[in-house]
Amino acid sequence: MQEIDGSYGAIGGPKEVTVIGAGIAGLVAAYELERLGHHVQVIEASHEIGGRIHTHRFSSGDRAGPFAELGAMRIPAGHRLTMHYIAELGLQNQVREFRTLFSDAAAYLPSSSGYLRVRDAHETLVNDFTASLPNRHYRENTLLFGAWLDASIRAIAPRQFYDELHNEIDVELLNLLDHIDLTPYRCGSAGNRMDLHSFFADHPQVRSFCPPRLERFLDDVLDETSSAIVRLRKGMDALPRRVASRIRGEISTGQEVVGIDVRDDAVTLRIRQGVRTLAKTCDYVVCTIPFTVLRRMQLTGFDQNKLDIVHQTKYWAATKIAFHCREAFWEKDGISGGASFTGGHVRQTYYPPADGDPALGAVLLASYSIGPDADALSRLSEAERNAVITRELSVMHPELRRPGMVLGVAGRAWGLRRWSWGAATVRWGQEAALREAERREAARPQKGLFFAGEHCSSKPAWIEGAIESAIDAAHEIQWHEPRATRVFAATRPSRSEESA
Repeated sequence: MQEIDGSYGAIGGPKEVTVIGAGIAGLVAAYELERLGHHVQVIEASHEIGGRIHTHRFSSGDRAGPFAELGAMRIPAGHRLTMHYIAELGLQNQVREFRTLFSDAAAYLPSSSGYLRVRDAHETLVNDFTASLPNRHYRENTLLFGAWLDASIRAIAPRQFYDELHNEIDVELLNLLDHIDLTPYRCGSAGNRMDLHSFFADHPQVRSFCPPRLERFLDDVLDETSSAIVRLRKGMDALPRRVASRIRGEISTGQEVVGIDVRDDAVTLRIRQGVRTLAKTCDYVVCTIPFTVLRRMQLTGFDQNKLDIVHQTKYWAATKIAFHCREAFWEKDGISGGASFTGGHVRQTYYPPADGDPALGAVLLASYSIGPDADALSRLSEAERNAVITRELSVMHPELRRPGMVLGVAGRAWGLRRWSWGAATVRWGQEAALREAERREAARPQKGLFFAGEHCSSKPAWIEGAIESAIDAAHEIQWHEPRATRVFAATRPSRSEESA
């Protein structure tokens, strides 16, 4: 019989674990495994840690200038695991509000009559929305609600996906809304907007009247337009850097895994280091890299179902382009933060807080696009991409055309980056049962090879999902019985029993 060292002891004693990938999932997995008493090494293909958390810092001469978040930039305050790690790692004093789409009344959005301020958009939005309805005899509040819901979907969804969703605010939903008193949810200084978050919190049953595709997309709409989103004042990369500083084992960069061979008693990694390719035999491995990268490797010893999910999991691209500006010119236009829905190739434009030295300039996140919109931008050369964004955004912000206004440009097309080949897993449009089945299959181990990453989680595309999956993988390894010592089937306690 194998010994279990206390209720949290590992079956078979401390294990030797290699973690592939030094993104937040890999770092958290290593951190948790070490806390459980295991010996861990992390290997990363690129020369930086953090994965898809990437903070770019512009320089102003010999001084560090403002920064732009070219990867993950926000955390919903309700993401319990992420907020727990921020507190545990001593970063809670850096938590600040993240202002998002439609949070500033002076920001812009496009309409049939051109760019409008958020505070002035309601009448045009309602007219445009009403024109698309077969029955226009709804109450004023119902039409206002539908118009702002439609505007929120349009601002967040890629254009192709929005075109498919556009008509899904259907008659059944509007008929239901027409019998609910929506007056308490009118907001804004003139009461010409709708608080979608409070409404759906108070009336969760309404979601069941949304067409299935819209209901599944609604979480993203509410998350991304919520007032309860936070950021880290000194940059989101503080989170992976702080986790890495707590890991005792070696974190090696510049080591690209190019092949994985799973056997009954070991996992062999083929690792490219410069011009050499070495073989490393491991007792346990946690693979946290995206499946878009994994499926380009030589994989042996995987069962067919696992290979299928590795090759079929869908990822969407994301492209971000940031301008280092001479000054925060948008403040003179009355915009204090938040984001504009710009449309076109630009899609979304964010105004990060200009809380550094004004002499060092300010950052404008000129463009944030996802999915096919990001793919369209990534097909352009860097110079063409920057020119397109400048040309389109200058219609809304002509200040960009002033000589010397743009001091520098930084961008990242995640769909083209060889260490990611995409930004996040997307399961929009899938039934809940299929989403969960795919998640479970993505996370399912192959003997001594375990998996983590946002693609293995219930919250894809969020830091929360990466952390959730990393904790799960650490616990799976904790309770895994080495084949050589297996005498009887070990019973792993449920997560609820462990936390009781």
